[in-house]
Amino acid sequence: MRADVRLLGNLLGETIKQRHGDKLFNLIEEVRGVAKQARRGDADQTQKLIEILSGLRPVHLFNLARAFTLFLNLANIAEQHHQIRQRRALAAQKYRFTGCTDEQSATTHPGGFLESELRNLINAKIKPEDLYEQVCKLNIDLILTAHPTEILRRSVSSKFQRIAGLLAEQDGHDLSDTERFEIKLGLHRAIAEVWETDEIRRLRPTPVDEAKTGLVAMEHSLWDVVPRILRELDHAMRKVTGKRLPLKAVPIRFGSWMGGDRDGNPNTTPTITAQVCALSRLKAAEMFWAEIDALRRDLSMSKSNQALRQVVGDRVLEPYRALLDGVLKKLDVTIKHHARVLERCAAEEKSGAARAPKIRRDAGDIYQARDDLQQPLMLCYQSLIDCGDEMIADGRLTDILRRLGAFGLTMFKLDIRQEAARHAETLDAITRFLGLGSYVEWNEQQRQEFLLKELQSNRPLIASTFPEADDASAQVKEVLTTFRMIAAENHQSFGAYVISMATSPSDILAVTLLQKECRIKHPLRVVPLFERLDDLEGAGQCMDTLFRDPWYKQSINGKHEVMIGYSDSAKDAGILSASWGLYQAQEQLVEVFAKHDIELTLFHGRGGTVARGGGPAKEAILSQPPGSVNGSIRITEQGEVIQAKYGLPGMATETLQVYLGAVLEATLTPPPKPKKQWRRQMTELSGEAVGEFHSIVRHHDDFVEYFRQATPQQEIGNLKIGSRPARRRAGGGIQYLRAIPWIFAWTQTRLLLPAWLGVGGALQQAVDNGNKDTLMEMEQHWPFFKTTLNAIEMVFSKSNPNISAIYDERLVRKELQYFGQTLREKFHQTVGLLLDITQHKIPLENVPVVRQSVDVRNTYMVPLNLLQVELLARLREQDDDKTLDALLVTINGIAAGMRNTG
Repeated sequence: MRADVRLLGNLLGETIKQRHGDKLFNLIEEVRGVAKQARRGDADQTQKLIEILSGLRPVHLFNLARAFTLFLNLANIAEQHHQIRQRRALAAQKYRFTGCTDEQSATTHPGGFLESELRNLINAKIKPEDLYEQVCKLNIDLILTAHPTEILRRSVSSKFQRIAGLLAEQDGHDLSDTERFEIKLGLHRAIAEVWETDEIRRLRPTPVDEAKTGLVAMEHSLWDVVPRILRELDHAMRKVTGKRLPLKAVPIRFGSWMGGDRDGNPNTTPTITAQVCALSRLKAAEMFWAEIDALRRDLSMSKSNQALRQVVGDRVLEPYRALLDGVLKKLDVTIKHHARVLERCAAEEKSGAARAPKIRRDAGDIYQARDDLQQPLMLCYQSLIDCGDEMIADGRLTDILRRLGAFGLTMFKLDIRQEAARHAETLDAITRFLGLGSYVEWNEQQRQEFLLKELQSNRPLIASTFPEADDASAQVKEVLTTFRMIAAENHQSFGAYVISMATSPSDILAVTLLQKECRIKHPLRVVPLFERLDDLEGAGQCMDTLFRDPWYKQSINGKHEVMIGYSDSAKDAGILSASWGLYQAQEQLVEVFAKHDIELTLFHGRGGTVARGGGPAKEAILSQPPGSVNGSIRITEQGEVIQAKYGLPGMATETLQVYLGAVLEATLTPPPKPKKQWRRQMTELSGEAVGEFHSIVRHHDDFVEYFRQATPQQEIGNLKIGSRPARRRAGGGIQYLRAIPWIFAWTQTRLLLPAWLGVGGALQQAVDNGNKDTLMEMEQHWPFFKTTLNAIEMVFSKSNPNISAIYDERLVRKELQYFGQTLREKFHQTVGLLLDITQHKIPLENVPVVRQSVDVRNTYMVPLNLLQVELLARLREQDDDKTLDALLVTINGIAAGMRNTG
């Protein structure tokens, strides 16, 4: 990895010298050299670096920020490539270890990671038939969301992918000197293109732009990775259980919130959602057209079974091609139709149309449902099998069928998300209009009785034209127009309807009724999102109340989905209390669902940072309460995580392998229930932690003002990195600030407060009460507690309280600087207690690879942080475009260096 980093760094240096001469290059090298000494704790060198930066003009600060930011991004690429390289080397080593002969290697799949996972489960006394059954039932749904933490422009991201591809080519063992020269030249050219590209978003992306970004990862990475992974799983199943993975099995699916998430985002309109649906269906049709066109060229054989002959006729010489000609023609019509719809939706959005877009006009003979395309492909597949051409059937055709299962005709299914209060406001407008009173003034029991009565009524509650022009607010009209848009769209475009800030059964019933009243023939499954600590505590009771109603229980067909939110719960109560609240909520839900014999799918709303549920996926899944995974799970993949996990095929392969293995393991060999003593201790820790967290964040008079001065929270709003506003609603308090900018701001200053505040006080109280041995036992034997502490320890490896102190000294008023010192004392206390319990001398002592990764970046992070302090100070004194640009580049750079920012 270091060789790749050195190569890319040298090429960047050459690019800068060619473009700007030796003066800028020498300045960068001087700053880098001083920063290396400063990083080691040399206070004199830190002061020297501050003095160097304070004497520079804005243009020089801008170019310095760009240089260090680009280097950190290049280091990320090198690190990802090294991970892929190591994974391949390990797989090759395992294959050689099996003793497979050259003859066998042509027909025997190397097995690799997934085979090892399956064999481990067999070794854990899982019967092969039980393993086979569980693999066939796997349901892993990965939901891509566009939270504003992915700071890269698509123009820059595509060039980074090209650099990664060239690094992969460079690993070839049989390259000639000319080929190596061409690769190096290509790397140099790509780095020069990035340097000459404006990395700052000048326009805030729309939800459609965000959806296009998500589709890029699917088109250039996941589209090929998914069938490859499923082929590996199929071979592993054959070798371990003796049975193949059925074609109808779909263990991995994809969803999206991009263009469907309207919670606090006025930019996501019904027309925008329809536009994203058309965009994703257009992309799917184009991708399948290309695959089936290639398949048509492959299937040139003349022999077929009778079922295929009955469709194409007996005189056709090439029956497969004849059948696929018709498929391609229909796909061509489908592509043209979706292109017209997309154009029409864009025109309607531009005109500000406030009605549900009419998207089914002149549809013609197009592919509407997945089964329509699957039928002719399965006809080809069965014919090949019947004719003894199983190897051919298992090639491109099987890959296409696997893709059709995972991506459908939509690439991803779009979830709709809206806040519970908006539905209550809509129903209030309806009940007032009908003279029934005020829905929002009714108590919970009255609401439930009204909703259940109307749900079981055969008559409509409202006319299809409600509300008329002046009957309701714009927000009410938007809610109803959204439901009518869903009714007009192809139902296969959608996944779930997620209700954010859900608290009560009426929140779920309200959406169920609104779907009925808006004539949605195929209602979306309704998913409550429990986010705040109090709501998590009441989640089990809420669902129990719903299931006790005979009508509702019958309506859900024995299945229900519940989403739990990591971001707002941690912002509400702190990381330790939120983690315990989430764990207990899952336990309660498992118990309630089992009591009512309902199948539970938990939807985990996780972010990239520890403070938002981020961290290693395998450890996170295996630390969930027993019975909570059960073969089915939904997980959000947010912001920069999408690029990190799925941007490169090699990383996407590793990510999907980990998810498959972890979900199987958590389902078939769940962790034991925690001891009662551990539960009592965890409850005490949670109470102490939330108390300390609230005493600082909620109740301290100086906190909000300190937060504004000590971090770039207000300036982050100038980054055009997401379509959503930073606040749910107007207001200056922390409660209205979204969880993402809240965490993003603390990440920039390297204090990462949300990821540890409250932990130190809780651990200290437990130690003072003589419970240190219990804590150590929990850390060693309880996966949930161990994973929680490991995640916090990872945060400490990236933190730097000395950097935070520099922000305070330059940016915070003297009378408030005591507050930062208090927080840093709490930081050091927490680090010491945590290391004492884990028996580590330094954070991540047991994960040297991650420590090395952090160390590589730190030399370049220090100047970026000090640059940011200088720029913030200047900008707060006098607004200047070049200074602002340089500041935004430092925000991008620090985000790249920290790797998980929000």
